[in-house]
Amino acid sequence: MGLNKLDLLIIAAYLVGITLFGLRFRKRQRTMRDYFLADRNIPWWAIGLSIVAAETSTLTIISIPGLAYDSNLTFLQLVFGYVIGSVVISFILLPQYFRGELYTAYELIERRFGPELRTVTAGLFLLTRAAAEGVRVYAVSIVVSIALGTGEVASIAIITLLTLIYTFEGGLAAVIWTDVVQTFIYVGGTVVGLVTILHLVPGGWESTRHLAEGLHKFQVLDFSTLVSRPYTIWAGIIGGAFLRTASHGTDQLIVQRLLAAKNGRQSMLALLSSSIVVLLQFALFLFVGVMLFAYYRVPSSAFGRADRIYPTFIVSRMPHGIAGLLIAAILAAAMSNLSAALNSLSSSSVMDFYVRFRPPISEPKRLRLARVATVGWALILFALALLALNRVSRVIEVGLQIASVAYGALLGVFLLGVLTKRANQRGAIVGMLCGLAIELYLWHWSRVAFTWWVAIGTCLTFLVGYGASFLWGATTAASRFCSECGHPQ
Repeated sequence: MGLNKLDLLIIAAYLVGITLFGLRFRKRQRTMRDYFLADRNIPWWAIGLSIVAAETSTLTIISIPGLAYDSNLTFLQLVFGYVIGSVVISFILLPQYFRGELYTAYELIERRFGPELRTVTAGLFLLTRAAAEGVRVYAVSIVVSIALGTGEVASIAIITLLTLIYTFEGGLAAVIWTDVVQTFIYVGGTVVGLVTILHLVPGGWESTRHLAEGLHKFQVLDFSTLVSRPYTIWAGIIGGAFLRTASHGTDQLIVQRLLAAKNGRQSMLALLSSSIVVLLQFALFLFVGVMLFAYYRVPSSAFGRADRIYPTFIVSRMPHGIAGLLIAAILAAAMSNLSAALNSLSSSSVMDFYVRFRPPISEPKRLRLARVATVGWALILFALALLALNRVSRVIEVGLQIASVAYGALLGVFLLGVLTKRANQRGAIVGMLCGLAIELYLWHWSRVAFTWWVAIGTCLTFLVGYGASFLWGATTAASRFCSECGHPQ
């Protein structure tokens, strides 16, 4: 059926409207605190929705339904672990972040261990986050090229440019408040899509339920003990908890939002509420995949790959108007995730590297530097997305795999810092290198599912780092926290 002028008008109205909305915040950006932390004046519920939007990309919306189309609902087991991970962060890492004025997660590492390890952890974040985001930006091209026929390169360029405009001008405040709007758009659009698919399936819900139950499409729990299977109850609860603790407790993409809260309690509310919303959201995306299977009843190979099924259905089967709304919803997720990546990569580049190694400069010059860094990262992500073209199969798993390679080493170092007093910088670096090495091995040369990588990498980093610290003696005074302010004593 394809999109008509009404659909294209809805998509265009969304793209222009969200860009103009984000530009409303440009006059509020006077200092680095404004640009990177939104002056720590954002309510917890907005931060919570922004966290949900930041971890929900086009990759999520098109690949999760494709995953359920090919299998069932067992991916939800991983999200169960996410809830546990959020609780761990709330009681172990968040109190440390709100001791003093921090701009990035890696300032905590310098405060505990020293500047060298801060450089290593921040550098690892920049490398892996850029690589993972490149895959996510590439996912945008799948949708836009199917919907608009603009070609993959032009599709990536359009979304990157529009997102850059309001992120460049409005900083984190623009990112968070546009995230709030975009969350309502893509969740609401997905609900509309689910209801529409259900009405198009011959026989409606009863037919869908009968087919899905017969093929075990509604299966949520898998008690298999095989570590090669990514979605089991053990990989979900244990691996998911480690993955969430690392991604939301050590990754600047999320930590930056948590630091924008007025205080630690508000930050905790934002984090815990976001984990519940994410659970419901993933359930929604997975049910879309089951409904799509009930509608098509053909192998995903008929579409080329599973990631193409949902956008193809929207363009070819959805009523006009609704199709435009759903494409706009998918673009909303893409832009919210991309804006989050640009602002977090920029903040880490400036605060963890440039400001530390250059002579002091005035606040206006620092603000200009932050904006230049935002543009630079937009160009880098655009280039990485082009490299991912035709080299990536199921994008949701590739994105998670890239992120997981570094998360274990990062989380192990953070836990060494907040849970031990004996660990020192040299020992932590040795542990981190070992953790990174084992995760690279798991990625390239083992059959261990990616859902276990963070847990394995974290444990190895922690144990090796703690043991190696004894080779360089007891902890120094510079590696102890002051109980009042969190600074070294």
